[in-house]
Formats: sequence, structure tokens, C-alpha cells
Amino acid sequence: MEQLTLTTPALLFSAISLIMLAYTNRFLAYAAVIRNLRDKYLQQQEASLIRQINNLKLRLNLTRYMQIFGITSLLLCVLTMFLIYIENRLVAAWVFGVALLLLITSLAFLIWEIQISAKALKHHLSDIEDDLKNR
Repeated sequence: MEQLTLTTPALLFSAISLIMLAYTNRFLAYAAVIRNLRDKYLQQQEASLIRQINNLKLRLNLTRYMQIFGITSLLLCVLTMFLIYIENRLVAAWVFGVALLLLITSLAFLIWEIQISAKALKHHLSDIEDDLKNR
């Protein structure tokens, strides 16, 4: 195995930072949609709105888990760098391995969330298509 150096975990900083920015943007977009759906629901309490709200709650939770695992991965990269600095390379290698696994977990949650989002959008499109056919 190649020697783990300070630059190895540091390489993930920019990648994780960009991923966290994307996760935050998703979170903010969901917050805006949820606020709009809440206002709609208070005006007219339709079953379709409840389904959309439940879908968004799941997606919001997945986004939260994505953020938690991503941030924890970043923290462990920093810890890895500290462990390398104090020349505890064996522990550093294990901590870095855990950081990579957490990043993989975060990305797996992203894939799951994207699948749910795409399915929700397909339902909206089919509703529009059905409405156009009925005209």
C-alpha cells in the first residue's frame, strides 16, 4: 500500500465542499417548495398535496442524512491529517478508510433521493399529459 500523506485526505476537501454546496442548494429548494405547499394546503386540503408533502418529508430527511455523512467524512479527513501529522499512520489509514465509507454512504443517499425526485416529477408530467388528453 502506498504511504498515506497529508495531501491524500486534503484532496477530498474541494470535492466534499462542492458536494455539500449541492446538498445545501437541494435543502433550500425543498424548503421553498414546502413553504409553498403549506400555503396551498391551508387553502385547499387535497390528498395530492398530502402525498407531495410526505414525499418531500422523505427527500428532506435523505438530504439531511447526506449532509451529516458528508460533513462527518470531512471531519474524519481533517482528523486523518492530524493523525498523519503526529505520525500515527496506522490509525490515520483506518480513519481515512471510514471517511471514504461515509462519503460513499452520503453519495448512496444522493442516488436514492434522485430516484425519488425523478419519480415525483414523472407523476407531475403524467398528470399534465392526462389533463391535456382530457381537453
